[in-house]
Amino acid sequence: MANNFLRCRPRDPYYVNWLKDSRKPLLDSRDVLTIIAWRQIVNTRHNGNRNRIVILNPKGGCGKSTLATNVAACYARRGSNTAIMDYDPQGSTMAWLGRRPADLPTIHGIAAYKNSMQATRSWQLRVPNDSQTLVIDSPAGLSHDDLRELTRDSSSILIPVLPSLMDIHAASRCIADLLLVAKIDRSERKLAVVANRTRKNTKSFAKLMRFLDSLGIPIIAVLRDSQNYVHSAEHGIGVHEMQPSKARVDVEQIDRIVNWLDGWEDRRRSALELTDIAHKPRFGLPLMRKPHFGSI
Repeated sequence: MANNFLRCRPRDPYYVNWLKDSRKPLLDSRDVLTIIAWRQIVNTRHNGNRNRIVILNPKGGCGKSTLATNVAACYARRGSNTAIMDYDPQGSTMAWLGRRPADLPTIHGIAAYKNSMQATRSWQLRVPNDSQTLVIDSPAGLSHDDLRELTRDSSSILIPVLPSLMDIHAASRCIADLLLVAKIDRSERKLAVVANRTRKNTKSFAKLMRFLDSLGIPIIAVLRDSQNYVHSAEHGIGVHEMQPSKARVDVEQIDRIVNWLDGWEDRRRSALELTDIAHKPRFGLPLMRKPHFGSI
């Protein structure tokens, strides 16, 4: 019974009839666990109040994991129930979470890059129902199908970009795929760019900023090439959890990112209002032509 039930969707007739069947004996332990699993999966898929942040750039080595861990640590420190989902086969984010001290705010980890034969994929990717913030660390080399799947239902998408010609070209292709393949609507304003590992007053930095300005997508932060990110990654912490006097500049930039991410509900509401206005029928009397008398 449990195996057949797992193949059903909550709205399928079999599921409904199975629950309403008065002739069925009392539920056994397997059936109870199955119902609990379905409820968690359904609640996870339909939790529209969760801040779902995707860190995305198909090019490897651009700092996705560094950005994901620091954003997650900042939210956890602010008291938000935070989960982090790691799709990168290298498992850098999960390794960082494994080094995290026990006395710091808890972050729930989901190793999405692992495939388990003992559980369904939906059960493996389940997110705790009380999680208010979900940070997704995406892998390099995404296919178009994976790109659509990862960005679906996202509240914000962050694209870290390094100041090099190869990274600039990769970022331009990534943004084009998001707009054309994943069908991200610019009016939703969920796309933002983070300049990463920068050194000001250099030609590469100036070239990067000119490129980012030409995209028409907000540049919400400029992260410097700092050893603070290296040290925080080694100890399983974020820059917010380092000594303030050493990480003040880096903390300010992460705060700028998180403050922009916090506005996801306002951005979504504004996009919905614009959509409603665009599709609102226009009522009014048509202009009537004055009658013309006389010969034509």
